[in-house]
Amino acid sequence: SGHSKDGLCTGSSRRDQVIFWRAVASIAWSVLLLPPTTALYVVLSRFSLFHPLQWLTGKRTLKNVIYSQNIAIFSFILLCGVVLLVGFFNLEYYSVVPSIACSKIALLGHVLHPRQFFHSLVHCIMGVVVAWCCAVTIGGRYQALGYPCMKDESGPQMCLNENHLVLLLAGAFVGYSHSLLGLVHNMNYISFHTVQQYKYLCFKGTLPLVMRASAVQALYSLRNFLALYFFMGYVPRAWVCRTLDLQVDSSVYSLDCVSGLLDLSLLYQLWISASFLLFTWYITVLLFRIFVTEAYSFPVQPTFQEDAHQCLPEVITGKQPTILKFLALQDLARLSNHCPSRRQEVFSLSQPGGHPLTWTAVNRECLSLLSDLTERLVSHHDNVASNGRTNRSWVLFPPPGGSRSWVLAHVHHPLTSSLMSIIPSRLPSCPSSPHVFPHVHHPLTSSLTSSLMSLTSLTSSLTSRCGPWPICFMMSDWVLFSLQLPEASSQALFADSQAHIWALEGLSHLVAASYSEDQYGVVQTTLPSILSAMLMLQEAVDRHFKLPHASSKPGRSSFSMGDSSYKTLRFALRATLKTSIYRITATFGEHLNAVQMSSEHRKRLQNFLEYKE
Repeated sequence: SGHSKDGLCTGSSRRDQVIFWRAVASIAWSVLLLPPTTALYVVLSRFSLFHPLQWLTGKRTLKNVIYSQNIAIFSFILLCGVVLLVGFFNLEYYSVVPSIACSKIALLGHVLHPRQFFHSLVHCIMGVVVAWCCAVTIGGRYQALGYPCMKDESGPQMCLNENHLVLLLAGAFVGYSHSLLGLVHNMNYISFHTVQQYKYLCFKGTLPLVMRASAVQALYSLRNFLALYFFMGYVPRAWVCRTLDLQVDSSVYSLDCVSGLLDLSLLYQLWISASFLLFTWYITVLLFRIFVTEAYSFPVQPTFQEDAHQCLPEVITGKQPTILKFLALQDLARLSNHCPSRRQEVFSLSQPGGHPLTWTAVNRECLSLLSDLTERLVSHHDNVASNGRTNRSWVLFPPPGGSRSWVLAHVHHPLTSSLMSIIPSRLPSCPSSPHVFPHVHHPLTSSLTSSLMSLTSLTSSLTSRCGPWPICFMMSDWVLFSLQLPEASSQALFADSQAHIWALEGLSHLVAASYSEDQYGVVQTTLPSILSAMLMLQEAVDRHFKLPHASSKPGRSSFSMGDSSYKTLRFALRATLKTSIYRITATFGEHLNAVQMSSEHRKRLQNFLEYKE
């Protein structure tokens, strides 16, 4: 990255300086790229379908680019400030472990969280600022919010320029949409690429994707905004007129109608402005990802004792920011596979004393990671098995056919138990005997149609036993059934599995290299615990992939700037785990028969030795 290793933080209370300066470098490049991006927007904003020759010759562009030099400088300063603020939010909200909502209720909780509300509010304001800069850049009928007009005989007055207002409101809407979609699609998630590239090549290869994502997302946001403004446009228009004492020019058609919103020139300016806004923000996000995830080489052993906190074993095992720990594990995987000289430092003994301190620290942390994941998978499997037998929730279903009675049924859904516990008290005329309300097994994968058909047969019998049921809620067409997101629980279990993948790669490569490079035999003494940890994890992973939805491949995300690689981490971990065990068995071969382990692990290891897994 070009930064010295002295940039590592020396205290847990301070933000790591390596990450900070990388973020600063990414923001600086975002600001430097703003002038050419703005120039491109100016050219495209002056495009005229009816005057193409004037656009090509540049006469129209040079004449009406910005009506004042002072306004041009001021608007550019505002754009720079917006980019700086977006970069600051990238630094504050980034995460190397995605936040996965396992249910729609949890996702709603994330959306309504005060931290997210603040994020959305600031992005909404920044969208208005960018839209104002675009309006003064376009000029013409978009220049100002008010213009002098003659209304009746009362003399000249100031009337509302609805074109300018629509542009500002569109900027606010796009800014809010960007924040909301960023939360839903984990825009703040930062993944580490398997193949490391130079920053320039990575940026150059991703730039077309950013341009396409900006244009497409601008279209979707514009569609939603126009629909909202068609029904609710009179509200902000009336509020602005009342607040700023502006009049509505009756001689000009309103834009909250079909003919007004079908103005091709207005639609084009809205789309190009929204694309410019998203492009500048996406570029900032892209550069931040590229700079922050660049590989970093940690010293394996300190030159001086006061620099021990900067070394790889200390960073891996210490209480560091998560991203710094990820960079250290990434460096461990790289050195174990490609750096024989650094591997020798891992295998070396301390002087004086002759203890394998470096290997012990690395091995202990990697095994701890594998053990934690194994316990997590086993606990999840046990919970799923338990919930499948005993934990059920009451759910209300309106029967098909327009009837006003409700069907109360049991559903396998642990997250709705607390919410549904109040339902029996709202149905005093219906008994709560399990013989009256039979259990309806409603798997998450069944469709709504099949669910309602299965409940139709219950309606007549339940109504004859209970009589007409009161309407518990004033929404006759509301269906509250499974709020669980099918694959989310499996994805959440493996959300931080990139660390486990690097731990597996680092351990397996070091163990394989120790066969010929470990002069002191420090690795062979820990070989039983390493193999046992890997085989236990492999057993837990195999059990997990037998659960519903665990082995199903997620679909391709339509939100192209959102990093969805976390959805396939469980598959990458399973492949890495199997490859790591094969790497060890292929290196040591029959020598592993002398390693002490349980009979069950011995049998499973024999399958790897015989290439049957």
